[in-house]
Amino acid sequence: MISFDHFAPGEGLPIYLQIVQYVKRGVVGGAIPDGEELPSRRTLSALLGVNPNTVQKAYRMLEEEGLIQSRAGAKSCVALDGDTIPRLRGELLREDVRPFVRTLRQSGLKKEEVLGLIETMWEEEI
Repeated sequence: MISFDHFAPGEGLPIYLQIVQYVKRGVVGGAIPDGEELPSRRTLSALLGVNPNTVQKAYRMLEEEGLIQSRAGAKSCVALDGDTIPRLRGELLREDVRPFVRTLRQSGLKKEEVLGLIETMWEEEI
């Protein structure tokens, strides 16, 4: 069962979207494998101290995106196909990088300067 022990709600994003992102990042990072069960909606709402409708909204979004399957009377489970992880990785990276790129552009940096800085930092981190 997916553990939400490391889930840390933040500000600026509705909690249901934070739950969705938590699951997506877990899938991309390998911490949440295909077939893994999610806690029941009531269990997760009690664990996080949120309204059950909040968890329901997050699970519905995950279902609509094809990341989980839910059946009446059964647990919801992660359901991945071959394209899911690369698609999610790209989606999450764009979400993370977009504000950074916006800030760099507003700072007046040229593309070549930014790429050089990233290359230097990439090499330093190895």
